[in-house]
Amino acid sequence: MNEENLTIRQLARLSGLSEHALRYFERIGLLDPVERNAAGHRRYNARDRAWLEFIQRLRATGMSIAGMRAYAALRRQGDLTFPVRRALLAEHRERVAQRIEQWQGALRVLDDRIAWYDEQTAPWRTAANDPDKPD
Repeated sequence: MNEENLTIRQLARLSGLSEHALRYFERIGLLDPVERNAAGHRRYNARDRAWLEFIQRLRATGMSIAGMRAYAALRRQGDLTFPVRRALLAEHRERVAQRIEQWQGALRVLDDRIAWYDEQTAPWRTAANDPDKPD
């Protein structure tokens, strides 16, 4: 597969997105208009793929479609938008860091509850009924 000239089907398979999602991303401005071959079929290059991977990361961190569209629009405006793009990412990073803290707190609660269950069931595990204990 030539990764410099991917069809929409190939990019969908590589990215884990559907062809419909890729067309949608292009239609709403998350992806730049894609080059087309003589037959009018989309052809994605390495730059398109790298950008798609980046917006998939933003999406995975919980950035809204509106936030990603704003970032993509700024990107299209060029290097003069670096400070604004940086600020947008820094604000989003802070929200992600806060969510990670919340998840870490939730994980500690789960660990504590699991440990509590382990303590409660420990007396019931005798040598006679402990499947983990060798004979």
